[in-house]
Amino acid sequence: MAELLNPSEIFQTNFEPKVKNRFILYVDGIPSFIIKKVNRPKLTQAKKELDHINLKRYYKGKSVWDEISMELYDPIVPSGAQAVMEWVRLHHESVTGRDGYQDFYKKDLTINVLGPVGDKVEEWKLVGAFIVTADFQEMDWSDDGAAQMISLSIAIDYAILQY
Repeated sequence: MAELLNPSEIFQTNFEPKVKNRFILYVDGIPSFIIKKVNRPKLTQAKKELDHINLKRYYKGKSVWDEISMELYDPIVPSGAQAVMEWVRLHHESVTGRDGYQDFYKKDLTINVLGPVGDKVEEWKLVGAFIVTADFQEMDWSDDGAAQMISLSIAIDYAILQY
């Protein structure tokens, strides 16, 4: 018996793509408007090998959520460097050498991807985020006035795609 073709499968339909510059990242203590860019989560599945007679079989090992890179502007007010250092101090206090508890330095971050009219079309929740690397970047007298940036590498426990 012949199957009926679905027109939506064979003819072009219009679609609205998600675009890279429509997002808001929410980090407690860091103003959203100074966040220039952020990576969406990346998951790596470890591959395990099982020898069996004359062949190899594979199965899944542990799942690892890769680090998220984030770039921020560093305005004079509110100071981006100061906002980042407040979070860093929850990890490690340079003056006293004291480290913090996970409950204090780990945060849940939210990435909202926006549609063309500002509606939320995708939401990621990044659970257990903490700073691995904070790079406050160089100062340069020969530069012609480019904005000062801060780069962060963020480790997460896991990510949830809400919708």
